[in-house]
Amino acid sequence: MAGTSGDGEPITAQGLQALRAEIGQLETVARREVAARILTARGHGDLKENAEYHAAKEDQAHLETRIMRLRQRLRNAVVVDAADADGALFAFGRSAEVRDEGTGEVQTWTIVGAAEADRARGRLSAESPVARALLDQPVGAAVQVDTPRGTRRLTIVRVL
Repeated sequence: MAGTSGDGEPITAQGLQALRAEIGQLETVARREVAARILTARGHGDLKENAEYHAAKEDQAHLETRIMRLRQRLRNAVVVDAADADGALFAFGRSAEVRDEGTGEVQTWTIVGAAEADRARGRLSAESPVARALLDQPVGAAVQVDTPRGTRRLTIVRVL
């Protein structure tokens, strides 16, 4: 992938900002909320049979695991600047209009890091077969991609 390093997880600048914001929210607001739930549940008596307490402790463990995983992603993050790529190519961090030749449907997709992917918002993981086929292709390029639903022929209409 052009402009990326094999030493980390590629991410856009916006993705890095969102990752930091999520970690900050989890380490402050979410931790306080879970701690308050545990404190309230402890006040309900015997902890051995206190389902609310056990649920809150389990939620706390899940929260700490999520924070740990996000911090690991942050350590491995390598920001890839779309401005470094050739403007005529559909590159990492860039958006493009892509036509599915089978249906005629045109969608706007952005190629992003795996952690930022959200197909409903048009954000394709750079690791996905579709993104790998389209990555670093010029406007007008037609590619064939084998997907679980069969082979698709996609054409890059315009890089945004």
